Amino acid sequence: MKTATLDPQEKTNQSSYENQLNDWINHERAAIELISVVGSLWFEKSVELLIFRNQLYDRSASEIMNLHQYAKDIIKKPINAKDTLIIAKELQKLELVPSRIDIGRLGAEWQQEKDTFKNATDFVTNKLNNFIGKDRSSIVPKDVVLYGFGRIGRLAARELITQAGKGEQLRLKAIVTRGNSNDDIIKRADLLRTDSVHGPFPGTIIEDFENKALIINGHTIKMISANNPDEIDYESYGIKDALLIDNTGIARDRDGLSKHLKSKGISKVLLTAPGKGNIPNIVYGVNHHTLDLENETIYSAASCTTNAIIPVLQVIENKLGIKNGHIETIHSYTNDQNLLDNYHKKFRRGRSAALNMVITETGAGSAITKVLPQLSGKLTANSVRVPTPNASLAILNLSVNKEVSKDIVNDIMKDAALKGELVEQIQYCYSNELVSSDIVGNPCPSVFDSQATLISEDKKNTVLYVWYDNEYGYTRQVLRLAKHIAKVIRMRYY
Repeated sequence: MKTATLDPQEKTNQSSYENQLNDWINHERAAIELISVVGSLWFEKSVELLIFRNQLYDRSASEIMNLHQYAKDIIKKPINAKDTLIIAKELQKLELVPSRIDIGRLGAEWQQEKDTFKNATDFVTNKLNNFIGKDRSSIVPKDVVLYGFGRIGRLAARELITQAGKGEQLRLKAIVTRGNSNDDIIKRADLLRTDSVHGPFPGTIIEDFENKALIINGHTIKMISANNPDEIDYESYGIKDALLIDNTGIARDRDGLSKHLKSKGISKVLLTAPGKGNIPNIVYGVNHHTLDLENETIYSAASCTTNAIIPVLQVIENKLGIKNGHIETIHSYTNDQNLLDNYHKKFRRGRSAALNMVITETGAGSAITKVLPQLSGKLTANSVRVPTPNASLAILNLSVNKEVSKDIVNDIMKDAALKGELVEQIQYCYSNELVSSDIVGNPCPSVFDSQATLISEDKKNTVLYVWYDNEYGYTRQVLRLAKHIAKVIRMRYY
């Protein structure tokens, strides 16, 4: 019986196939080893590794490989898991301060500059010299209370626990709701465990009925029942000098929110909705540096839409100048609307959210003026609620002062997404297939859709499409601002 033989072309094809597969396996092995190093840095040194804004902690090997591919597509450099592992191991050797380090940026710089350094140790030490051997006691952990436990409250709880690490930043100590019977606690715990939009919570939640608490990944969190914000003695629960995050939206003015400060144990209040009157409305990354952290006690994280559009507007205003424009938000329905037709105090919101597109007003127009006063009177805004449960889209139709092309505008946004003060706020997307469900779980409040950019014939009008997870992306902004208010922001290498 004759043995089959391969012709030269078949041998070449098979060899190429085997080489490519082996190369992938070697990189995947590096990704698996990287998972251990990432965890070690996080829990032993409070050093969080990211790759172009995407956290590496609690990721699978396949996810890490995919993030490296994203980095390759964005910066057009051959970043790979093996090089990332080399750099991560070098970081383990250093006495680093608590910090967030974009190992994607380090990897790109290593590819460009490694010929100028003796080795990886020399490279990493040079790049992170200011992160080594500093006083580690400068950050004092801050107690946090969540007042309300709805969509934003539960996501904030998930993130506070996920980001806790060694507990050197924000420590979730209590959740305030109306009612804390055993049945209430069970229902709250179940809603935290599973979410129809964001999936299961990747951790353990234990109901402690005797102590009226939830134990989440080892963190004991008191479940406090209250009808009014000024009736709670938080100090009796061991909570002191805490930051309270009010995600109920019931009170939005200074008088109403000041009631929280009358409770023992609360020193500052952060509202997860647009604040009224003289309450500072903050979009972290844009105007957080204007806050008077020593004297101000009440802050607003503005709205999800405001956090989505303001970073992009600031970039365009700074680079091109905005004459005027209109912003239309295509927004997922919220609990403020009716599931079926019923009375509502606002027009159209009483019609079934799951069956209709609903035109409604948005506070984004007035919020823009508060954050970027130079755009006062230049922009109009409106919103259409649509039958999707999460992920929204802002369409920015802007007349600018300079002639532009699609490439010019996209390059401006790409640069802002990779460098500067807005790298946590803007993600540059190049996919031709991007749709709303792809945005769910994105940590950036603004996802710039580069493929959708439109330019008018006169080159003075541009239409920009900005996606946002109006729940999770916004919650991440809330927590960034919370860390700033609490003065627990770690050093960053982005």
